[in-house]
Amino acid sequence: MQCLVAPPNPMPISIKYALRQLLKTPGFTATALATLALCIAANLTIFAVVDAVVVRSLPFPESDRLVSVFNACATNLIIGTL
Repeated sequence: MQCLVAPPNPMPISIKYALRQLLKTPGFTATALATLALCIAANLTIFAVVDAVVVRSLPFPESDRLVSVFNACATNLIIGTL
């Protein structure tokens, strides 16, 4: 009867191997890190915009009662007529 014993925690071995492979290919490592940084920055930017526009309410009392008023006729003026 053969008893196979697994290492207690194979994660450190995998991390060492991954770091060793990343150090062997600095171009790929730089590209991967730049891509991750760009994606994280884009995600944070989108979250900040959504948080500011949608999630947080306006800093006015009864801000849900605010309305927008505009003049639609101002864009249809014909120049030269009184």
